[in-house]
Amino acid sequence: MTELVVVPAYNEAAMIGRVVRDLFQHNWNNILVVNDGSTDATAYSVKAAGVKMVSHTINRGQGAALETGNEYARRNSFDVVVHFDGDGQLNAADIKGAIEKLNSGYDVVLGSRFLDNRSRLPWTKRYLILPVARFVNYILTGVSLSDAHNGFRVLNKLALEKIRITQSGMAHNSEIVAETKRLGLRYIEYPVEIKYLEYGQGLKGGIKIIFDWIFKS
Repeated sequence: MTELVVVPAYNEAAMIGRVVRDLFQHNWNNILVVNDGSTDATAYSVKAAGVKMVSHTINRGQGAALETGNEYARRNSFDVVVHFDGDGQLNAADIKGAIEKLNSGYDVVLGSRFLDNRSRLPWTKRYLILPVARFVNYILTGVSLSDAHNGFRVLNKLALEKIRITQSGMAHNSEIVAETKRLGLRYIEYPVEIKYLEYGQGLKGGIKIIFDWIFKS
């Protein structure tokens, strides 16, 4: 079984080298960084790290970057794809267990910050923003999850072949969940650690996700 870790990156020159080193340290050597039209030194940092890179000429959005990675995996016959953010907030140590969970009878494994106590969330995220995000995600997808819009997920070959990401921006998270349900794929959540180096999306970002889902579907 061959696994590919797909890392979308937009202006992550300061972090992408550390992300790649973390993946290497946990023996994940098949890595594809999708440089999503970065205007900083991301491309240089990726080349210095010594991993495969494909680049968008303009910034198209994280969903588009992940679909580019997925298409690369399809063309090169990978059996498993791991989506792993390029901002340094995920823990490469979580990948092994997530793949083991996938291989126990699932097609999609979705990361969750709420299934253990490792992630130290800002209280406004934990008690205000994310409960609303979970509710909205349920309305959009019909799937009840403990977490919404987590950048960590694992897809097996069946899911990779069936799911096509059409939402270019952050609404791809909800789209993948909705497609997983619509296609009858087997899914489960898995505990992952998020290290908050910056605040991330707030209310404005959440509203944009809803807008994209409704008007770009």
